[in-house]
Amino acid sequence: MKGYSIEFERDNYPCARLEGVDASYKDLSEVCGRIRGKDAEWAKNFLLLVSAGKLPVLYKRHNKKLGHRHELGGKKGRYPKKAAAVVLKVLMSAIANGRSNGMGERYKIVHAAANKKNIYGRVAPKGRWARSDYETSRIEIILEPLEAVPKGVEVVPPQKEEPKKEAKEEKEVAK
Repeated sequence: MKGYSIEFERDNYPCARLEGVDASYKDLSEVCGRIRGKDAEWAKNFLLLVSAGKLPVLYKRHNKKLGHRHELGGKKGRYPKKAAAVVLKVLMSAIANGRSNGMGERYKIVHAAANKKNIYGRVAPKGRWARSDYETSRIEIILEPLEAVPKGVEVVPPQKEEPKKEAKEEKEVAK
């Protein structure tokens, strides 16, 4: 798949995507569903707690034969540590992309999705008939800046400062 799964203007929204993730697609989609529409700072704290195993994630779709969690008010959920850590990595990348483009410090998550990427067949050794597929996933996150830039103001990313010429002249004089 080329690009993102939704249409948006890339200049106005910071985004990040990670492909070929070795994590459960079902866990990734549930974690993305919990943070979609939330504030990025809240989502970052939530994902840190989930990846540490201190907070469960509510499973709304992939919840057959799943245990109930007291923390979720008796609703079904799990502790997807690996999936939460990968989604946190993509979220941090999207926030860093927004900051480097000069879009502010506060963001709202507009789109967070996980899709299946590739399925590789794996066959058991020694002529056995057992087969288990190896599936990879893809995560994409799109943020919306909460701090609006006034009209007529041009947003320019920060430039790297050049070393001062005076310091170079002092080194030459010292020699």
